[in-house]
Amino acid sequence: MPGMLHAAFLRSDYAHARLRSIDVSAARAHPGVVAVYTAEDMGDFWRPGPLLVPAPHSIPGLIFNKRTQIPLVRDKARHVGEPLAVVIADSRYTAEDALADILLDMDPLDAVTDLEQALKPGSALVHDDLPSNLAAHVVQHKGHYAEARARADVVVRRRISIDRGAAAALENRGYVAWWDPKMQQLTMWATTQAPIALRNVMAGMLGLSETDVRVIAPFVGGGFGPKIMLAQPEEVLLCWATRKLGRPIKWIEDRAENFVCTTQERSQLHDVEIALTRDGKIVGLQDVFLHDTGAYDPYALTVPLNTQTHTMGPYNIPNFHTEYRVVFTNKMIVTPVRGAGRPQGVFIMERIMDAAARALHMDPTELRRINMIPPDAFPFHQTIIGQDFTEQIYDSANFPATLQMAKEMIGYDQFVRTEQPRLRSQGKHVGIGIACFTESGGVGPYEGARITVASSGKINLATGVGTQGQGHFTSFAQVAAEHLGVSPQDVHVVTGDTAQFQWGTGTFASRGAVVAGNAVNAAALAVRGKILKLASKLLNTPEEELELADGQVRVADLPEQTISLAELAFKANPMRGSVEPGTEPGLESTQYFGPQYGATASGTVAMIVEVDLETMLVQIQRFVIAHDCGTVLNPLIVDGQIHGGVSMGIGQSFYEQLMFNEGGQLLNGSLADYLLPNALDMPARIEIGHLNTPSPLNPMGSKGVGEAGAIPTPSAFVSAVENALGHLGIEIMESPLSPNRIFELVQPKRT
Repeated sequence: MPGMLHAAFLRSDYAHARLRSIDVSAARAHPGVVAVYTAEDMGDFWRPGPLLVPAPHSIPGLIFNKRTQIPLVRDKARHVGEPLAVVIADSRYTAEDALADILLDMDPLDAVTDLEQALKPGSALVHDDLPSNLAAHVVQHKGHYAEARARADVVVRRRISIDRGAAAALENRGYVAWWDPKMQQLTMWATTQAPIALRNVMAGMLGLSETDVRVIAPFVGGGFGPKIMLAQPEEVLLCWATRKLGRPIKWIEDRAENFVCTTQERSQLHDVEIALTRDGKIVGLQDVFLHDTGAYDPYALTVPLNTQTHTMGPYNIPNFHTEYRVVFTNKMIVTPVRGAGRPQGVFIMERIMDAAARALHMDPTELRRINMIPPDAFPFHQTIIGQDFTEQIYDSANFPATLQMAKEMIGYDQFVRTEQPRLRSQGKHVGIGIACFTESGGVGPYEGARITVASSGKINLATGVGTQGQGHFTSFAQVAAEHLGVSPQDVHVVTGDTAQFQWGTGTFASRGAVVAGNAVNAAALAVRGKILKLASKLLNTPEEELELADGQVRVADLPEQTISLAELAFKANPMRGSVEPGTEPGLESTQYFGPQYGATASGTVAMIVEVDLETMLVQIQRFVIAHDCGTVLNPLIVDGQIHGGVSMGIGQSFYEQLMFNEGGQLLNGSLADYLLPNALDMPARIEIGHLNTPSPLNPMGSKGVGEAGAIPTPSAFVSAVENALGHLGIEIMESPLSPNRIFELVQPKRT
């Protein structure tokens, strides 16, 4: 943009350190530098950001200590990469150079990185005003686990650990903020999944009306959860600084910053036990775990709540005790990453199910089958409060059918009986793994859509969600086109611009097709009704005798009697004359949809792997997923969503693990050291089977699919690797794996 400035941030090299002093005078004198700001320069505007998601205080006895992100460090840095100052200059090069002119005096402090150590007395405190590093404590019950355990025939206990990874989107975060002094309006271009929410938050922080702020989210190269995080230091500072300087300011995150400054997820430590009868019926489950929230908790309890509600999975578990402690650590903040706590819950349940099957000498798929909620039991109440602050209720599913479909697709029985023994006799270490899962998605509160028939006869559709590659433009256009009798190419779709649509929540939790899609469906039906009503009057024909096709309304048995949508749009907005009382001008409707509670997608993943005990590499030979997302709006897009999720799930099974030392330093913060799966690491083919149990919660019967591939894949992968190494007596209760970790597990068994 004309006159645009560029920002660069001075960031803490320490995970935990007291800021004694900061001298920016030399940086301010650097040629090309326009401004340098520290926390002291922000005056009264310096304050912690808002709590983005409240804690559900409907849970009895809940403890939650709110500590939200700050724009710039004023007293001490709490994680590597936390910003200390921002330089604004005529180019990014100049701004980066001027960072070296800033003089710092920082006093390093002991870092808190281990979850168990962090809660021990005497541990260094991430937040000095708290008595410990406890961020939250939540206990929930279903039934009476202690009583169930006392009468169980078999109790299986395990400790299970899951480590953290990066979302690693193709496109890093980026913002351009511009305060127009003449228009008195702030415009922000942002890589955000929630443009309307970002507008609302920034307006509130800056003391502006929502109408004074416009957020535009253009096509974004991947979101995966972290890009729904709001009030981050970079966006806050750019919006604040552009109002002071009156010039547009740009900041694009580089990959090194992304590894330490973009939110992360997954790290939990679980102590779980399952109580069963001799014939394999589950009578109770207990899961007590620690959850790493990083240095702050602006997203409150969304991730661990999702873990709680997804641990029981598709199984009928009458007694469940679930308890977690959220822990502050000197690491980057944890917020949802594709799956958002669900992969952890599924991993815990599926790992303990495999351990229970071994203890009972049962086939693991049979143990799963006999404990599944039957198809006639829905809606099924799980009692546990979830991320939408309501009881987890499964609306519809056929869990046994997806399990059977996956078994048949991969040839489970034949592989176990004949193929695996044959391959093992040849010295090959092959294994099969299976994981069943639920995916709660399509949560509220609401989304909206506006549909207008333009004077050209084309259809304009606007909605508030952002787009990061989910195929919204195609799916939404299809829904509108089907009702309005036009080609999808004649539907112009706009997403992610708050000037085009003003209210909504965002793209997350596998809710685009469910919530925004049903709003589009409702708006299209309303416009269809207006079209037919006006055409009936102009053609002197009852509405039930009219049909919409090819951009026209025609009399069904007299197809030569037609009127185009373009002509109808013109006549619906007369320039002269009178109109009937109650008549609305134009062929337009804005509709909103909010579900009563989230819809439940589900499925089963099965895979066959081979482990090379020379290189400790794992090759996925077969990968199948049987999935139920309700009504499939576009099969190609649904399959693409599953493919993308699977690639992320494979990465978080074997390649992706953020490694920190005791001082909180990230040891593999580059794409040279942090391994992402490439095309050659993926299965040659991802085989997908669809089951359709429409959701009764929305008119289209749709459920979520965006996280389906990521949620169960680590569970199935570890199960398959464990099965491949079972003859060595190896049990694996952790994720992710790596060649090095498999070597550590195998080597003692070899010697």
